[in-house]
Amino acid sequence: MEEFYFYTKGLTVGYHGVPLIKEVELRLKRGEILTLIGPNGAGKTTILRSIIRQLEPLGGVAYLDGQDVQKLSGRELARKLSVVLTNRVHPEMMTCKDVVATGRYPYTGKFGVLSKEDHQIVEESMRLVHIQELGPRDFSRISDGQKQRVMLARALCQEPELIVLDEPTSFLDIRYKLEFLSILQNLSRTKNLSVLMSLHELDLAGRISDKIACIHGDCVERFGTPEEIFTQGYIPKLYQMTAGSYDELTGNLELAPVEGKPKVFVIGGAGSGTAVYRRLQRSGIPFATGVLWKNDLDYPSAKALAVEVVDENAFCRIRPEKLRRAKELVDECREVICTLGEELEGDFCEELKELAEYAGLQGKLKTYV
Repeated sequence: MEEFYFYTKGLTVGYHGVPLIKEVELRLKRGEILTLIGPNGAGKTTILRSIIRQLEPLGGVAYLDGQDVQKLSGRELARKLSVVLTNRVHPEMMTCKDVVATGRYPYTGKFGVLSKEDHQIVEESMRLVHIQELGPRDFSRISDGQKQRVMLARALCQEPELIVLDEPTSFLDIRYKLEFLSILQNLSRTKNLSVLMSLHELDLAGRISDKIACIHGDCVERFGTPEEIFTQGYIPKLYQMTAGSYDELTGNLELAPVEGKPKVFVIGGAGSGTAVYRRLQRSGIPFATGVLWKNDLDYPSAKALAVEVVDENAFCRIRPEKLRRAKELVDECREVICTLGEELEGDFCEELKELAEYAGLQGKLKTYV
């Protein structure tokens, strides 16, 4: 296990002597990002808190740079590992720079006096997370997204080799989620920083992580790269989904389709139909759609929301039997919506153009472009 900067062997965690997750085996190299995913209450936070010594493990060992985490002194651990938790902190009468500077405590003397070098590291940490302008501001008067970046800067002030984060994007809007995770990714690449965190956002976990650990039941059910984890049908099983659908390839999440005989037929493609599919679903109107190639941008949403999808293999001409089935559905529906415009003039779209003209001759065609 020497190639891994952080790893666990037989780690068992829980509360009051009762195991929650058993035999946890995690492995993380320098500069890698490892993300824990799983349903609420699965034990992700319990694992992280056991690793950072907020909870006593019930068994097994976590190793950091070849050393048992439990045997490191508090100062030694703080110089190797820093933590950003979801708990909202409420420091009184402190500027953002003051909060960041508290990250230097493992390196200061008894009186916590910062040296010139300490101040330089504080400034560098703030620069890395782009919060220089927040330095003089009252920490209690900034936004949640800004506070999270301040706490990240504080963690970086410790000059850690591993940073542990528990759901760091929970309170952030989409702008700050992307900014925060982009900063983490850049630090892992440029500073060789190892990152261990939990996330609820599966699409983001799949994009940023080098490795993913899936917590399910009383164990780590799967451990591997995003490509190994996000396989067809696994995520709905992991989260025990009973409604709606999740597409592992695209990260597309949709509500349950409207059941019943289709009332509307949608001629879409190239991403133009998805908004219409969702509007029909919200309106409680069952619909069919086609002919869609299986690699089309609209295809994941169509498969999730339509009563029937007339599809064709990728990069193939639309076969006569597919066009014929689409026309049959047009006959059965009361209305046809075409979301295509100039696309109908494409070399591969002769059959779709014919389908739209067929619907027009029946007086059913509405065009949305």
